[in-house]
Amino acid sequence: MPSTIRDVARASGVHISTVSRTFSAPHLVNVETRSRVLACAEQLGYRPNRAARALITGRTCNIGLIVADIANPFFPPLIKAAEAQARRHDNHIFVADTNEDAIVEEELVRALAKQVDGVLLCSPRMSNSLIEQLSREVPLVVVNRQITGLPAVVMDVAQGARLAIEHLIGLGHRRIALAAGPRGSWTSKEIRRAAMLAVRGPGRELVITGPNAPTENGGLAVADQIQKSGATAVLAYNDLMAIGLIEGLHTRGIRVPQDISIVGIDDITLSRLTRPKLTTVATPTAAAGRAAVDMLLAYGDDRRTTALINLQTELVIRDSTAPLSSQGSGAAPVVTPSTTETPS
Repeated sequence: MPSTIRDVARASGVHISTVSRTFSAPHLVNVETRSRVLACAEQLGYRPNRAARALITGRTCNIGLIVADIANPFFPPLIKAAEAQARRHDNHIFVADTNEDAIVEEELVRALAKQVDGVLLCSPRMSNSLIEQLSREVPLVVVNRQITGLPAVVMDVAQGARLAIEHLIGLGHRRIALAAGPRGSWTSKEIRRAAMLAVRGPGRELVITGPNAPTENGGLAVADQIQKSGATAVLAYNDLMAIGLIEGLHTRGIRVPQDISIVGIDDITLSRLTRPKLTTVATPTAAAGRAAVDMLLAYGDDRRTTALINLQTELVIRDSTAPLSSQGSGAAPVVTPSTTETPS
């Protein structure tokens, strides 16, 4: 028969309420008593009832973590890091997947609100106004989007996009395509904004295609537009799109990087296993997962805060980019599509 809180109280010579406080509010129990209670609990194999503790403290020690697509290799390192960080604080993570659907996202936040102490909302597709409304129902930390008045952890993809475009310009590319991400993505908007600024200059053009699905199939689907654009280099919304794009171009007889240079964003494991190995912008996803957990636990019920953690990205140069002078001249005809944007 499992040990109870009464067994621990009897063995340590304290009242049941003291045992309860030792686990729910240890800072209220003096060090000597707390050590004695914990030692007796360990010896007896006692584990506090989380449901009962939640009734007393009003806290479940559970955190919801909602991601846009759990099949996307970008998210597992973030999830694993968040889970490990939560366990260090005696909390647990419930993971939910929205499949890139804003309606499902809203439903999941509302469903989790009564079961967790807060929610980490990763790469949300909902509108800012709806996220702000939901934050009044449950504490939220937003990952990969900035919303005024809400705590957020962002990875500086704008900085990464700028580095990527500057790298391509440094290789001699003047007509660069941006394969944008999904509609409603804050990250995609940040990448686009930074790319448009970075490409400014005489004789340079940015060709924007999208919105696109942030998947390999999304990259495959955009290959025809990229071929017709006449671009000699491409920055893709993420590595999955870049990998799909490389395959789509290959089927059209276009070689990477001999005929066209490709850069991705995220630095997922696959980016190092493809041929050619993918030049990409590395994003600190594990650090973001840890920081989001710490932020949620630190701010608790303080739901209106300007707390912001901005994590730096870096360009990782591999084999999918090459100088323009070394590329073949017959990769694709130069066509000016309706999506071309030439920043001033």
